[in-house]
Amino acid sequence: MFYRCIGSPPRALPLAPLVAALTLAQAPSVLADDETTLPAVVVTANPLGNADPLATTSVLQGPALLLRDATTLGDVLAGQPGVASTSFGPGASRPILRGLDGDRIRILQNGVGALDASGLSYDHAVAQDVASAERIEVVRGPAALLYGGSAIGGVVNTLDNRIPQARLDGSTGTARLEYGGAANERLVAGQLEAGDGNYAVHVDGFNRRSRDLRIPGYAWSERQRAGLGSFTPPEHDHGHEHEEEGHEAHAESAYGTLPNSDSRAYGGAIGLSRTWDDGHLGLSLGSYRSNYGSVAEEDVRLDMKQDRLALSFARQGLTGAFTGIAADLAYTDYRHQELHGSEVGTTFKNQGVEGRIEARHAPLAGADGVIGLQFGHSDFSALGDEAFVPDTGSAQLALFALEQWQLSALQLSLGGRVEHSRYDPDGGDNRRFADMAAQRFTAGSLSAGLVAPLAPGWSFAGQLAYTERAPSYYELYANGAHVATGTFERGDPDAGKERATSIEAALRYQAGASRLSLGAYYSRYANFIALERTGLWCHAHGDHDHCGDEAHDGDAPEYQYQGVPAKLYGLELDSSWRMYADIARSVDLLVWGDITRGINRETGEPLPRLAPARIASAVVYGQGAWSVRGELQHATDQNHVPSGDTPTDGYTVANVAISYRFKQGASDWLAYLRGDNLGNEEIRYASALTRDIAPQGRRSARVGMQVAF
Repeated sequence: MFYRCIGSPPRALPLAPLVAALTLAQAPSVLADDETTLPAVVVTANPLGNADPLATTSVLQGPALLLRDATTLGDVLAGQPGVASTSFGPGASRPILRGLDGDRIRILQNGVGALDASGLSYDHAVAQDVASAERIEVVRGPAALLYGGSAIGGVVNTLDNRIPQARLDGSTGTARLEYGGAANERLVAGQLEAGDGNYAVHVDGFNRRSRDLRIPGYAWSERQRAGLGSFTPPEHDHGHEHEEEGHEAHAESAYGTLPNSDSRAYGGAIGLSRTWDDGHLGLSLGSYRSNYGSVAEEDVRLDMKQDRLALSFARQGLTGAFTGIAADLAYTDYRHQELHGSEVGTTFKNQGVEGRIEARHAPLAGADGVIGLQFGHSDFSALGDEAFVPDTGSAQLALFALEQWQLSALQLSLGGRVEHSRYDPDGGDNRRFADMAAQRFTAGSLSAGLVAPLAPGWSFAGQLAYTERAPSYYELYANGAHVATGTFERGDPDAGKERATSIEAALRYQAGASRLSLGAYYSRYANFIALERTGLWCHAHGDHDHCGDEAHDGDAPEYQYQGVPAKLYGLELDSSWRMYADIARSVDLLVWGDITRGINRETGEPLPRLAPARIASAVVYGQGAWSVRGELQHATDQNHVPSGDTPTDGYTVANVAISYRFKQGASDWLAYLRGDNLGNEEIRYASALTRDIAPQGRRSARVGMQVAF
């Protein structure tokens, strides 16, 4: 679950991936090496540190992560196999894994939950910036069950070195400048680490600014301009009716630029550790600030802040029943305000603590395993006229275990988790939430898998899992106008647990710099908690509302959280082939793609906002200090949409990246140039709620420089 494994060698220094990519003679291409010879162990998926984990994973680190830089986590990961983006404009975007988003995807920071409000609403950003990350691990499928029911769809774990975990004698650091992109982004970032072999300190910081996103045509799609689009523009009652009518007219006719899509963010952290050869003990204090516009509401900005105190301890090489132990704890204070001009419309707060303790036991009856405890508590509050969820206290306590057996050539695994959740709502004097009662849930999950070698270099991996997820607080208690999405949402206070039975199989190949993963998955859900259209239209009046069969001015369509039977299935391909290599040159061919289908088994209709079938390929050429990558990505038309939703057109995107590395004294430099959407395609993500009013950026170029010293 963390970048270092219990019982495995200490974690590499934070600059190791970058320095290695810049200096290894056997890797003439920076990009090729980073994308074709990724480390075999993705520890978020497998804390035991085996070389061939069961999980379907993706990793971004070093130059490969650098060259995918974007304002939001969702945009950085979009296009990876099985990964799409909610993309509520360039300021707010959350990853979607295999068609699942929100509370079904666990967003972690160094193995501990990243507490914010991004799961509540698509316009709420993830309170992280990848400028401070050294590695991002994505785990899709049943292997993520060790992180709880809210990881039923997968895990995204961002790893930094804010708490140094390995001995450091001397100092090291990076500095980075970047400019360009469709939003004219400007980024300044850096980090510094120093130690005397016993103590290590880490300092990092970043500042990122962007202007309104430049787009290849109209902001509103042709369907939306004709009144047939899927997005209902939000309406407010703040005494600015004439001003808002002008804004809506401006948004409808906006061409070449996406209104109110600029953003700015800055943050940093300081960390201190006591390090040993076999462990560490440390803490860090980090801060994140962001202010960005809502592309759905032209006079609305979101002002966000998050402060996070983290503690980490690990000790390896112990004797007795347990050979290693690790503990991580984080306290987060999060707040964001939705600003209507100079007025504060709604304030969202989330304060809480999450901890995780795991211990690796000595071999027992042929099994190598980890047992652990996870706990957390948070207090969520929403203050203001647009609060559609009551103040809610949440608490979770879970026990989990993972065991593995090596039986001749077969590797078998068995994992399980039991989690108890408690929700305590407090509606105060708001009669909208007067009847909300406390809820308790106990959810259990179990998975079994095997890895079997086939011909040399080939292996088969298969998993079978049963997973339960307790409903989230907003799926239980939502009751009011959700202005950002232009809807009226109602939770289901009587909702039961969401249950899924999943099977996954993959054929894999690894030989030197060439690799292949071809997999299929199928999940059958009972009580899949979906936000379904009721057919009514509602208008909120303070702490009460009126609903009817016909729409009137100010009304919003009513949506109700309700359990439905569903199924999700798909295919994923991820491969890279070393076509040619000599002492100075290399040529790699990368091919990847995916297809996801989701169906409401009760109605036979597709589930909403699923990414279409996608296929992509890239050629990476490296010669000496130079690396050039050209890629094509194609997405098909998405016509598999539920009634009342709108389809999206397919697109083909051409991108290119060029990098040059050189040494100056004791420093390693990397200069890079990236060109995106060279054909100037109009791209509207089927997975984005705002697809009919906010396309992706136009043709653009981005230039950057990073130095490691």
